[in-house]
Amino acid sequence: MTQVPDIVRQMAEHMATTVPQAASLGFKLVSVDVGRGSIQAAWREDLVGDPDTQVIAGGVVTSLLDHTCGLAMASAAGTEAFSTATLDLRIDYMRAAAPRAGVVAEAHCYKLTSTIGFVRAEAWDVDKSDLIATAQAAFVLNRPNAKAGTR
Repeated sequence: MTQVPDIVRQMAEHMATTVPQAASLGFKLVSVDVGRGSIQAAWREDLVGDPDTQVIAGGVVTSLLDHTCGLAMASAAGTEAFSTATLDLRIDYMRAAAPRAGVVAEAHCYKLTSTIGFVRAEAWDVDKSDLIATAQAAFVLNRPNAKAGTR
């Protein structure tokens, strides 16, 4: 891992824990690097989708993947001011999470233009080699001082 600037680490902590949706879901920052990020959602009874199975809800996994993808894109964008929003998010669910298990997501921003970030992510519970879901996403990158049309 490379050393990320303190401002990027602070932004990552804010995105993972302070943004209202992330805070209400109890997200925790696992790691951040340039163009990479990882966030965890611990299992909680109020996040269960089906009381009979005790499995964390699919919507929590979707939010976790979206936040983690956004984190990877933001960490790739650097330290200058910008805003971002999800343009496209495709998730392939392969299985439900294990009962009473939290979920970890890890994302990588593999391409960043002046206006768009492209990200891939994976989510797992107990074993990283047995994925719950994968995601592919695109995020708008709005830098207030960027010249239009530059790539």
